Amino acid sequence: MNVALALLWKDLVTEWRSRDRIVAMTVFSFLVVIVFQFAFPEMEEDEIARLAPGLLWVTYVFAAVIGLGRTFATELENEAMTALALAPGTRGWIFLGKAAATWILITLVQVLTALVFALFFRVDLSVGLGGSAAIVACANMAICSVGTLLSAMSVRSRFREVLLPVLLIPTLIPVLAAAVRGTTVSLAGDPVGLGLLQPLIVIGGIYLVLSFLLFDYVLDE
Repeated sequence: MNVALALLWKDLVTEWRSRDRIVAMTVFSFLVVIVFQFAFPEMEEDEIARLAPGLLWVTYVFAAVIGLGRTFATELENEAMTALALAPGTRGWIFLGKAAATWILITLVQVLTALVFALFFRVDLSVGLGGSAAIVACANMAICSVGTLLSAMSVRSRFREVLLPVLLIPTLIPVLAAAVRGTTVSLAGDPVGLGLLQPLIVIGGIYLVLSFLLFDYVLDE
């Protein structure tokens, strides 16, 4: 557990000093929102309500791919991956620390993106704010779990920029389907019950446990 906390703190401090990952994700998200604004310049209110959840999650996932691609970038320098593998205890804690740091960064970018999206598309995000937050939190658990594992698998590959999204996005299809459905209900002002959160919790839990257990073998490779 101490290894996970140490890595979480190290990644957040490193990101605070460089800000390269969060700036890249934020700028990219804002640009995607602007492109969507040009693509749908004069939508009616009901059309915005219908398309907003899908547009938001497309933006979130693309930004997450950028962030996950940089998860182990600093460890590539000076053979730090080897030093990471020598950390005491179960290597799953290494995965957990990395995934937690990525979860925080991605969530922060999503909050900023949502504010910009609301400004451009005139969407009242205060409606169903609690439900939307719960959906984002659960969906991010799945995205960061499987994304961190696949990032570790692809980081040493020559084609890691292509390999990560090719592997990641198909695994996120059930997560995105549940997240878009839940966000649609939340933005409509209806309560987000356990029935909408359950698929995200189950999938996220499965991805989290599997990634924790498999990370030992991935780091050896």
